Amino acid sequence: MSNYFFDMIPAEELAQLEYIPTLSRFVDWIGRKWADRPALSDGEHTYTYAQTCGRIARRRAFLNGLGLAQGAKVAIFDRNSIDAIELFMAATSAGYVAILLPASLPAPAVAGCCARFDVEALFVRDEFKEMTASVPCRVFPAASMAEEEAPVADVDKESPAAIFFTGGTTGAPKGVVLAHRALMRGAFNGCFQPGSVLCGHVYIGLLPLSHVFGLIRGTLSVFYTGALMYPAEDMKASIGKLPVIRPTCLVLVPGLCEVLLGLCKMYGPQFLGGRLTTIISGAANVPPRLMAEFEKMNISLLAGYGMTETANLSSGNADVKTRPTSVGRLYPGQEARIVDGELWLRGDNLFTEYYKDPVNTRAALTEDGWIKTGDLARFDEDGFLYIVGRIKNVIILSNGENVSPEEIEEAFYKCNAMRDCLVKEDEMNGEKVIAIEILPNMPAFEGKDWSEVEAFFRKLVDDVNATLPTTHRVSKLTVRKEDFKRTGALKIDRNQ
Repeated sequence: MSNYFFDMIPAEELAQLEYIPTLSRFVDWIGRKWADRPALSDGEHTYTYAQTCGRIARRRAFLNGLGLAQGAKVAIFDRNSIDAIELFMAATSAGYVAILLPASLPAPAVAGCCARFDVEALFVRDEFKEMTASVPCRVFPAASMAEEEAPVADVDKESPAAIFFTGGTTGAPKGVVLAHRALMRGAFNGCFQPGSVLCGHVYIGLLPLSHVFGLIRGTLSVFYTGALMYPAEDMKASIGKLPVIRPTCLVLVPGLCEVLLGLCKMYGPQFLGGRLTTIISGAANVPPRLMAEFEKMNISLLAGYGMTETANLSSGNADVKTRPTSVGRLYPGQEARIVDGELWLRGDNLFTEYYKDPVNTRAALTEDGWIKTGDLARFDEDGFLYIVGRIKNVIILSNGENVSPEEIEEAFYKCNAMRDCLVKEDEMNGEKVIAIEILPNMPAFEGKDWSEVEAFFRKLVDDVNATLPTTHRVSKLTVRKEDFKRTGALKIDRNQ
C-alpha cells in the first residue's frame, strides 16, 4: 500500500482494516466487527450492524426461495432507502448480480433495462409498482424478506457482483459489470481520508445508490469503517435535516457542494450541524473556489478521480491546499501509464466487461488488462495526477490544432467570482473559434449591475488569454443568467 494513504489514518485503526475481496465475506465481517454499532437509520428506526446483517440474511433467504441460479440478475427499483441497501447486500452476498435502477427512470425504460440486462427478479418500492406493469420478469415488494435467515454464499472474487449504467440511461446504455474484487477494492480505497476513520462517523446518503460513487464510497466504504448512514429517500427533505442529523462526513458531487454552500450563506455554517469535518467530492471537476470556501468553515473538501469502469475510486487528494487542481495520488491495487496523453489504468478495481457488448469492451480494454480511460492526464514529479481533458471533447480547429476545453476551463476556475464555465467550439465570421460560457458566482457581484458583471468577465477572458498559446485563446464570451443544463450527477451537459 502506498505510504501516502497508509499514513493518513492512525496506525491502530489501519491495523483493523483489511481488503476483503467479496461481498459475502464483507457482510459477515461487518456483522461481527461492528455488531453493536448503529449502521442504518431512517430517523424513525435505527438498526445496528448485527441487526442489519440479520435482516440481510432474511432477504437472502427470500431470494434463495425464488429458485434463481447463481449469477442471476436481480434489479432494485427504489429510492435511497434501507430496503434498497439491504437488498443490494443480500443479492450480492447470495451470489446473484445486483442492478440498481435509477429512481428517475420512466416506465418504458424500466422495462427496457430489465429486458436488456436479463433481469429475473425485480424488487420495487410500493410507489413505483404501477411503473413495472410491463417488465419481463417477476416483481416483488422492496420490503420482502423471509422469517428465517440464510448464510452467505461461497462466492469467487472474480464472479460478477453488480452492473452499473454508464453513458446515460436513455437509448441503449452500457452496463458496466463489476466483479466482487473490483467493488470491494473501491470500497476499501474509500476508507482512506485524513484523521480517524473508525471513530463513529455519521453520513447522509445523498447521492443515488444507482450511481457508482453513491454506492461504493457513499455506502460500502461507510460500512467498512463502522459508520452510521441515513439514506436520503427525499434529497431536499434530507438536506433540511442536516442541522438535526449533524453529519461528520458527506459524499457529494460538486453541484451539491454548491447547494450546501449557498445554504450556509443564507443560514450560517451551523446549518450543517456543527460536526461536519470532511466532504468527499467527485464525478465532476471540483473548483478550488469551493475548497477555499469550505476551508473557511474548517471543512476539508477533498477531490478524487474515478470511473464507473474502475469501481469509482482510482485516486484521492488529501493535499487540496497545496495542489487544489490535482485529483491526488493513485490508490493501492492499480498501475497507471500515460499513452499519447491518455491515462491508462490496470488493477483489481477494473470492470470485467460491458454486458453483452464485446465491441465496446474490446475498445476499452487491452489484451493485457489496461483500460483506456479516455481522459487526458499528466502526473507531476511527486506522483500527483491531473486530469486535463477528455479525448472525446477535444476541439479540432480549422488549422488542425487540437484543443482540450477542460484545460482552458481550469485556468478560469481559479477565479472565485465564477461558479462554472463551459468551453466549446463555436463559429465567428465563418471560422471555427473557441467560445466560453460563464456562470457567475453572483454573491461576488452584490450591488453591481449586469453590465459590470459582463465587463468583469470580459477582462477575465483577456487576462486568461494572455497566459495561453494563441491557438488556445477564447474568442467568444457569453455570460449566463441561468444555470447550465446538467446531467443526473449535476455535471454540466456539454451537449447544449
